Amino acid sequence: MIKIKLSDLLGKHKMTQSALAKATNIRPATISKMYYEESKRLDISQLNHICQVFNCEISDLLEYVPDIEKKS
Repeated sequence: MIKIKLSDLLGKHKMTQSALAKATNIRPATISKMYYEESKRLDISQLNHICQVFNCEISDLLEYVPDIEKKS
């Protein structure tokens, strides 16, 4: 599973979802879906804009967390 760490970045930089939406020209609804990790697809240009605003690496925004396998 891919974890979207947008809530962590917003908290660290004391920025609101609305302010990020304005700074990146990304729709507030899209920012909200990323914030609550409800996004099904991510746009590379949007990720680029977010990384530019926070001056961060993609690994600061996205993290791979192995799925827990079910035992049969």
